[in-house]
Amino acid sequence: MRQFPLMIFAAGFGTRMGALTRDTPKPLIPVAGKALLDHALDLTTDAPVAQKVVNAHYHADQIARHLLGHNVALSHEETILETGGGLRAAMPLLGGSPVMTLNSDTIWTGRNPLQELAAGWDPDRMDALLLLAPIIATRGFAGSGDFLLDPGSRLIRAQGRTGLAYLGAQILRTHDLTDIAQAAFSLNILWDRMIASGRAYGLIHDGGWCDVGHPAGIAEAEALLGWHNSG
Repeated sequence: MRQFPLMIFAAGFGTRMGALTRDTPKPLIPVAGKALLDHALDLTTDAPVAQKVVNAHYHADQIARHLLGHNVALSHEETILETGGGLRAAMPLLGGSPVMTLNSDTIWTGRNPLQELAAGWDPDRMDALLLLAPIIATRGFAGSGDFLLDPGSRLIRAQGRTGLAYLGAQILRTHDLTDIAQAAFSLNILWDRMIASGRAYGLIHDGGWCDVGHPAGIAEAEALLGWHNSG
């Protein structure tokens, strides 16, 4: 199985966490006795991942210290670049395309999502492969869903219809990143181009998932993992 460079997004302010992120970046908030960022890095152990890159902006010094000795490159953003701009800025460290990307504020059960993506990737048909789940299979997800799938598993925008949740993990070709003029921009721009060309696909995650973007998500994630604090 081919290996992929991996980008872990960890640069945001974590404003939905309120006071919890006043002095601590969200990726270092503990869930089940371990920093969120470490949960993400644990997924790389048994996955076809080559080089690993984490971006950082808010309290970037704390994230840099946390990563010492982990064989992970740091992409330090002087300003917030959003997902698209952040990925483009990290490309010299990632070293190639396609890349895997992973949000750092999610908790997973079931099959390793990075293994799922690698097994499902078909370079002849795909420019993007996004990991999805029915809303009922998620915790902490707000909204009615991001995408639908056609009979061939190509992505369709849900556009207000009840759809599938995007889980913050994907494989993505990056060749169009250089064509975007803005410094800070969302990967939605690339997704829409790939959807229009019929080369954006979705894959349903085999397991559970929780968004830990807000304080209530911590307890939900720990419940998902079956973890109980004995302290």
